[in-house]
Amino acid sequence: MTRIRSNNLYGTVSLLILQTLHRVGPVHGLGVAEEIRRLSGRQLQLEEGALYPALHRLEKEGLIKGEWRISDKRQRARFYRLTAAGRRELERELRGWVEHLDAVRRVLGLAWADLP
Repeated sequence: MTRIRSNNLYGTVSLLILQTLHRVGPVHGLGVAEEIRRLSGRQLQLEEGALYPALHRLEKEGLIKGEWRISDKRQRARFYRLTAAGRRELERELRGWVEHLDAVRRVLGLAWADLP
């Protein structure tokens, strides 16, 4: 399992959060982390030390919006949703990742069909 810490994969954390909010809609912080872990087949674990600073930064940048609600466990929690600016940033970041992955694939000499 890859643990994502605040000092590595800085842009990846933002991308994972934005994509998760795009897929699942409004969710609290720990729900974001749980969904990333679930969708990655438990290969990625977003630690709180990376999660909450990233959520606060994305909210400050206007890419996500948070509001206080009561969770399913009857606890007060901050739920986050993607903003219009966040959707545009997600699209831009996804294009960049596709270009990056394609460049790495070419350097490795692999065709997409060669991958297991």
